[in-house]
Amino acid sequence: MWEKYGFAWASKYRQKVLLSLEERPKTPMQISIEISVNLTHVSRALRELAKKGIVECITPKMVKGRIYKLTTKGKEVVKLLKSK
Repeated sequence: MWEKYGFAWASKYRQKVLLSLEERPKTPMQISIEISVNLTHVSRALRELAKKGIVECITPKMVKGRIYKLTTKGKEVVKLLKSK
């Protein structure tokens, strides 16, 4: 399990971002406000999570206000995060 999902556990910012996206897709700014974390940290976490296939941008052509959602893999990670 650690090899598959350890990347998400390694950062409190990644964990908070993932849990924030559980209910619905959001913009980085919405996530930042909801979890009280600087937008820079949220954006970095989203980039890292997207590279691992845990989240995906559903509006990639937008320059500002991109919307992110959990992938199937991301939903598995959130389920594990909540059970720990």
